[in-house]
Amino acid sequence: MMKIGGRRTSLILIVFLGISLTASSAFAEKVHLEFDHYYDYPELTQALKYLAASYPEFLKLNSIGKSYQGRDIWEMTINNPKTGDEFGKPAMYIEANVHGNEVQGGEVCLYTIQFLMENYGKIPNITDLMNRRVFYILPTVNPDGRAWWFEHPNTMNSSRGIQRPWDDDNDGLYDEDGYDDIDGDGEILMMRKKVPYGNYKQDPNDPRIMVRVKPGEKGDYILLGYEGIDNDGDGRINEDPPGGYDPNRNWPGMDWQPNYVQHGSGEFPLSNPESFAVTQFLLKHPNIAGVQSFHNSGGMILRGPGSKQVKYPWDDIRVYNYIGKTGEKILPFYRYMVIFKDLYTARGSFVAFTYETLGIFSFTNELWSSKQYYDKAGQKNEPRNASAGRENRLKYDDRVDFGRYFVEWKPFHHPAYGDIELGGWRKMTNRINPPYTLPELCHRNMAFTLFHAGQMPLISISNTEIQKLGKNTYRLYVSVANDRSIPTISGQASRHHLFRPDLLTISGKNLRVISAGEVKDKWLNRIVPVEARPERIVLQNGIPGLSQRTFQWIVEGSGAAVITLVAVKGGKVKKQLRLK
Repeated sequence: MMKIGGRRTSLILIVFLGISLTASSAFAEKVHLEFDHYYDYPELTQALKYLAASYPEFLKLNSIGKSYQGRDIWEMTINNPKTGDEFGKPAMYIEANVHGNEVQGGEVCLYTIQFLMENYGKIPNITDLMNRRVFYILPTVNPDGRAWWFEHPNTMNSSRGIQRPWDDDNDGLYDEDGYDDIDGDGEILMMRKKVPYGNYKQDPNDPRIMVRVKPGEKGDYILLGYEGIDNDGDGRINEDPPGGYDPNRNWPGMDWQPNYVQHGSGEFPLSNPESFAVTQFLLKHPNIAGVQSFHNSGGMILRGPGSKQVKYPWDDIRVYNYIGKTGEKILPFYRYMVIFKDLYTARGSFVAFTYETLGIFSFTNELWSSKQYYDKAGQKNEPRNASAGRENRLKYDDRVDFGRYFVEWKPFHHPAYGDIELGGWRKMTNRINPPYTLPELCHRNMAFTLFHAGQMPLISISNTEIQKLGKNTYRLYVSVANDRSIPTISGQASRHHLFRPDLLTISGKNLRVISAGEVKDKWLNRIVPVEARPERIVLQNGIPGLSQRTFQWIVEGSGAAVITLVAVKGGKVKKQLRLK
């Protein structure tokens, strides 16, 4: 097995194997990716090609569109064709790296692909899942943002948006005043200046920490923000960095709002090529029954709605609660939360769109929690104040990372501010977990996503009964079941008719259907009739999770009768009966 480890190894392999590797040039050995570093966009692209070439029987790599700057938006389809066509199975959609600086979700996606491939046929649960499900995995839906974050000096928070020019300061110029690496060390650090009367002081417990003075106290520092100069001469610094469109506020739905209400939402829903390409993909794959979007940070398992004006059906909330609360056990330090109630109002978000407009149960995981730095699992007490939390973070950097990520304050002469100091956290920290913690983060988040995928509908024709009423006349009882917690049609989809209802049919060469209906009480013979085309029973509300529905046909004929159940989100099953 060929192992791909650190960045140097990856780059050597890229040069050796070439960037045009496809499934037609598969290795003699299976590739094995190592998760000891973060993959930039070229490395991520090559890793996807390696995987597709190693497992051509299961994997198909596609570009679903181009980013604003022309990069491919990669999608990996995982399907076992021996167990059926992809559109005949429920599918799990997984995406990551929506915001440019939130990179580690891309590694979770790569890890998921590799884990499924390496354990098919070895772990029965994985084998069964892959035989019954399809996965559509997009490791970065903002490839320009990922490329910018890796290739340029940045803070841990920049650049988040789509790399499409945006006039943040309304001066008619675009992206003209971003951060500047003024000391040339490859990092964008904080600037502070010592002054006679300031609003900050050094923390007495750790002088690296700046704390705001209390009323009546005298400070001796001011904070000047991140490294930068006044590039456009308007008297401000860093007020118009690259990009500005928020790729998680550009989605149509029940609560999208224009930019003056929701910053970053864009001119109109799907105005960005990235969100438009993803939406086209979703609409072309109606079998998608579960959605997972990976962000960072905060250690959260989030669901909609993003604003209080939107209400979800109670039956759907019960399903969300079951999956989300199970996720809290799979992911220590993570909390299951409702976006608008427990976090903040976020209009036009992706998971609100996929649930509210497409009717798909959808989660966002905010990867990595600051509690994982210097707390213990199950610890509920928050630090006594913000300074204490920062102190713990620095202790972790000192004692576990050996001072790797905090840059000590150092003097610098700024062209406008004069003598200042530069210092603070490098971009590869705080929001980004240390690389040595990456395998567990990937595995646990994958496990949550696979649990979600396992809860997608699993339909069957669970029971049949034939009663002979007379010569060539029969009563057929047919029960259809869903053995998983997610219904074939969510309450949201049923309420707003978001996609085609489920369909139960009977057919046969020598068969005439006299009547049909749903059996509400078999013992009291309470039947709700189907008034037109009795050979086709429309299940407008689908099959709820972990339940079954029973139907009755009165038919005339002989020979074979074929029962077929089709659910957009649940697949297709058949059963043949013999009338004699």
